[in-house]
Parts: sequence; structure tokens; C-alpha cells
Amino acid sequence: MPNIKSAKKRVLVSARRKEENVLVASSMKTAVKNVDKAVKSGEKEKAQTELKVAERRIDKAVNARLTHPNKAARLKSRLTKAVNTME
Repeated sequence: MPNIKSAKKRVLVSARRKEENVLVASSMKTAVKNVDKAVKSGEKEKAQTELKVAERRIDKAVNARLTHPNKAARLKSRLTKAVNTME
């Protein structure tokens, strides 16, 4: 543990931000998996609603700089294509 007051605060703030970042990244991955699961099971309506959630979570991860914008665009494109090609 640091001795300087500002360094102590940095440790606490860094820990809090890391916790938030882990939650955002994890929720993004879960949302993507939910879309894939709905596509594989053939539930088009559920896949469309999960896609909207996934797109929001992906955008939030990009805004938090947890994901590269190109990766986010690629993910959203692939998910949208998968949902749109469903019967």
C-alpha cells in the first residue's frame, strides 16, 4: 500500500474502475452469446431483441475503451447478418 495520500486514492479509484470495466466487458460477451444461442435455436423474435441488447452493450464497451471500434463494428455486423439470414 502506498504512503502518499494521492497514491492511496489512485489505488482505490483504479480498483473501482477496474471492477466497472470487468462488468461492462462481461455483459457485452454475455449479450453476444445470447444472440448466438437464439440464432442457433431458431427463435427469430428473441434473436432480434437480444441483438438490440447486444448492440447497446457493445457500444458501451467501445465508449469505455474496452473494445476496439473495428472489433465492435465487426461483431455487430456478424450478429446482424446472422439474425437477418434466419428463416
